Amino acid sequence: MIVGIGVDLVDIPRFERTIARTPRLLDRLFSDAERRLKPHSLAARYAAKEALIKALGGSDGVHWTEIEIASEASGRPLFSLCGSTAAVVAGRGITALHLSMSHDAGLATAYVVAEADPGSDVPAQLGAAARTPEGTV
Repeated sequence: MIVGIGVDLVDIPRFERTIARTPRLLDRLFSDAERRLKPHSLAARYAAKEALIKALGGSDGVHWTEIEIASEASGRPLFSLCGSTAAVVAGRGITALHLSMSHDAGLATAYVVAEADPGSDVPAQLGAAARTPEGTV
């Protein structure tokens, strides 16, 4: 059952200017592995992290460097979560996260879908698909 969605769009040239102006942001936003990537890939990962926060319904307990976007052998992106961020996701009853990212024409975008098992007690703040004693709202 889908319990949250999130989407984000990043202007890559603006993102690059921000990083150039404030290089410390790289350490605050990205894992060691992510920091080695090119700016357009970092912008897509920034969008993915923002989209995840939106799908979760907020950033309480979520830390940017505990969210890493990795890739399967096929190239498919996936979240690698650790620490309190992983605990927040599990605590909200989320059993699967789906991620799609793209960049083109100076823009990077990401879309996230958060899923929980049907019948689970998903917190109401995750949206209209939350379960109640009476059923799905």
